[in-house]
Amino acid sequence: MAYGAEPGPLAIAHRGGAALAPENTLAAFGRSVALGARYLETDVRVTADGELVCFHDATLDRVTDGRGLVRRHTSAALARLRVGGTEHIPTLVELLETFPGANVTVDLKDRDAIEPLLRVLAHRPFARRVCVAGAWDGWLGQVRAGAPEVSTALGWRSLTTLVTCSRTGARAPRWLATAPFAHVPVRLGRFPVFVERLAHQAHDVGVRVVVWTANDPTVMHRLLEAGVDGVITDRPDLLREVLLARGQWVPMAGRDARSPLPGA
Repeated sequence: MAYGAEPGPLAIAHRGGAALAPENTLAAFGRSVALGARYLETDVRVTADGELVCFHDATLDRVTDGRGLVRRHTSAALARLRVGGTEHIPTLVELLETFPGANVTVDLKDRDAIEPLLRVLAHRPFARRVCVAGAWDGWLGQVRAGAPEVSTALGWRSLTTLVTCSRTGARAPRWLATAPFAHVPVRLGRFPVFVERLAHQAHDVGVRVVVWTANDPTVMHRLLEAGVDGVITDRPDLLREVLLARGQWVPMAGRDARSPLPGA
């Protein structure tokens, strides 16, 4: 089924569910999928040999036993490193193949990743399961032109216009709806985003609102009450409980909606 086609708010596991296992690893993705999560989020970086790996930072130092820029290492060299001391760095293709029932939000970190991403999305079953976000409007336009079946979020310029309209009360322009989703932070610097007003503005032009990153159940409830269409979280276990309490949890096909988290 195409990205976003299922009913109910999208519960999206940020970096695979970064609070459940080392971020952007198959262990984190697997824990979220075991909960019944249907949506995973990952960042991608391009390697020296043109592969895309699931990794947030430009450098390896923070979360791995390696050093230096990701882009200076081949995919084979990166596969030998360990995230959090235990987990390997997966490729984007590995993620999509390992969890064929999951949809994946891909944060596009740099322009050099566009061509490798289009090679992955040339496989149509992958493209239908992916939403590309976290990038400039022009980059996302290139992705849509090269992979018409993929979904995207609004680019940074369009998102800035939407946030500005929500703050000032001006009506969001129709041209803004270049993509089906807007990925909106809970706060921009010191300033909170007026989520309820923004959701109304976005819905008025046909754009669905996904908010990141919410890890507190109270905040999750507030966002859902405000009418958002999805929540990105490091704690998919807590978000699942919130959605269950609200009667809005839709688990992955074949998963028991109330089955416990493995190891809990």
